[in-house]
Amino acid sequence: MARSSRHLARRCAVQALYQWDITGQPSTDIESNFIKNEKLSGKHREYFIRIIENIPMRVEQIDGLLSPYLDRNLEKIDPIEHAILRVGSYELLFEADVPSKVIIDEAIDLAKIFSSENGFKFINGVIDKIAKEVRPFEA
Repeated sequence: MARSSRHLARRCAVQALYQWDITGQPSTDIESNFIKNEKLSGKHREYFIRIIENIPMRVEQIDGLLSPYLDRNLEKIDPIEHAILRVGSYELLFEADVPSKVIIDEAIDLAKIFSSENGFKFINGVIDKIAKEVRPFEA
């Protein structure tokens, strides 16, 4: 199933982007460790690589899209929530084959896994607003 395939890729991408943001390591170094340790292969691997190679290259654009929808400065956003928001925003902007509803649902699921108890509400609110801006035809 495509969703489960991408779910694993997203889950690993959130963790890798968190690591990238905290440590400043090159995403390619982080990428190889995740592929080996998480046994990512096939479509899981391809989607994971696409996410973690493209987000660092477009981080200013993605963070610029996020900023107007945040209730605080980007620097005050929890790093794991920031990673989830970046993945969701990236997908809304650049992965047209993924419906916005799927992206929102996945972001909520990832927040329930990695974020604070009510972090999913914050993630949902931000990604939903971005989806309405970026993909008004799907709203």
